[in-house]
Amino acid sequence: MSARLFCGFLLLGVFLSGLNGSRPAVNQELSTILNELWSLDVNHMTPGIDYTISVQGRASFVSQGSQTVQDHASQPLFSNVNESKLRNITTFSSFMTLLDNYERSTGVTEQVTTEELTEMEFFLDAVLETKVMKRAHQYLVRKGQSSSDLRLFKKQLNLIWFHLYHRQRNTGLDSSGFEHVFVGEIKSGTEIIGFHNWVQFYLQEKNQHLDYKGYKAREHDLPDQDDHILNLQFSWHGVVKPIGSAFIGTSPEFEMAVFTIVFLMNTERSTTVVVNIDQCRMELVVIRHGRSLGTAYPKLLSSNGRHVRQHAH
Repeated sequence: MSARLFCGFLLLGVFLSGLNGSRPAVNQELSTILNELWSLDVNHMTPGIDYTISVQGRASFVSQGSQTVQDHASQPLFSNVNESKLRNITTFSSFMTLLDNYERSTGVTEQVTTEELTEMEFFLDAVLETKVMKRAHQYLVRKGQSSSDLRLFKKQLNLIWFHLYHRQRNTGLDSSGFEHVFVGEIKSGTEIIGFHNWVQFYLQEKNQHLDYKGYKAREHDLPDQDDHILNLQFSWHGVVKPIGSAFIGTSPEFEMAVFTIVFLMNTERSTTVVVNIDQCRMELVVIRHGRSLGTAYPKLLSSNGRHVRQHAH
C-alpha cells in the first residue's frame, strides 16, 4: 500500500494551528502496535469502489460561533457510498444503529432505553470479535492495563466509551465519549463539538441534516477524491463547524482500538503522543473525563506524501 493511501486512512488533522512549539518525542512502541492494527483493519472501505467523494472548493474562514458561512461546495461530499456493504459488515451495521440514540444538544439528559442498551452490547460484542480489537486487547493485557478476561475488558470499553457523564454543568447525564467523538454534539445551540466520523457525516448529509461547505487545507495542499484524510467545514442542523475532521473509510473498531490504547496507556487529563505510521507522523490527542473518554482526535504533523510537504505551522 502506498504511503499516500496509508496516510490517508490513518490521519486527519483537526486544526491547522497550534502545531508548533515543543512536542514529545516519537513513541516507537506505540507506532509499532498502531501499524499492526492498521494491517489488521480488513473492514475499511476503498475509495472509488466502496464510496466516492467530491471535495469541491476551499472553504472560507469562519470564526467559532458564527452561523454565516459561504458555501464553496454545491454538491454533497459523498456522491456515492456502498451502503449495502456497510450494512453487511457487523461492526458498521451495529455502529450505525447506535447513531440515532443520542440527544445532540449538551445539557439535555440522555434517556437510555433497554433496546439501546442491547444495541450497545451487540456493538461491543461485534468489535471484540475483530482482529483489530483482539490485538489491541492482547497488547493492553501485556502492558498490565486490561484484564485477560474478555468480560472485564468489555466492561472497561463500556466505561471508556459509553458511560454517561455531565459535559455541561448543572444538568443531567448528557454526554459520553462515543456520542462526542462519533455522533457529535451541539453546545449552547451555537457550536458543534466532536463529530469526527465519516459514516455519521454521510448519513446526516444523505438525510439533509448536514451541508458540506468545502475543504480546509494549506495553500498548496489540494485534496482529491482518493484522499482518506480530510479537514472540512460544514453546517449541521443549521450550526456551523468552521473546521472539523473525519477519518474517511476506516472501521469503527480501528478508531476505537487506537484511542482506547492511548487512553489506557496514559493517566494525564490531556494526553498528546507522537507516532510514526509508515511515512506519516501524527499526534494523537486524548482528553479524559474521569475514567471515561472526553474527546479523542489525531493531528497530522508531517508526511513524505502530497498532503504535508513541510512541518505544519
